[in-house]
Amino acid sequence: MLEKLEQALAFQRQALEVQARRQQLIASNIANADTPGYKARDLDFRAALTKAQSSRSAPGLKKTDPEHLSAGDDDPLAEYEGYRTEVQSAVDGNTVDMDQERTAFAETAFHYEASLNFINRLLKSMRTAITGQ
Repeated sequence: MLEKLEQALAFQRQALEVQARRQQLIASNIANADTPGYKARDLDFRAALTKAQSSRSAPGLKKTDPEHLSAGDDDPLAEYEGYRTEVQSAVDGNTVDMDQERTAFAETAFHYEASLNFINRLLKSMRTAITGQ
């Protein structure tokens, strides 16, 4: 039973992880809006989610001892991070466009909230199916 619940929620869980990572990058961009030379970063959401979906069944390596070497995939979303293309050049080399950051932040927050609402509705319908109420 628990396995079926995990399968039903796997996509939404992965979507939440990718959205949270993107939100962190956008927040970092906003925090560094006045930092000279800072380059705005973003995450390719579609590619990262596709990769997460394709690799979800593959078991990860587990470090059981601090002396073990890293598997090299400590941060699977890092390969989907990149720098945003510059919209308007700044004298100090900063590429953060606050209008673009605010829009991306609101969009990502909206999608995150929608995913949470979907999960809530799914859990409620499963509870209804189990209890019959």
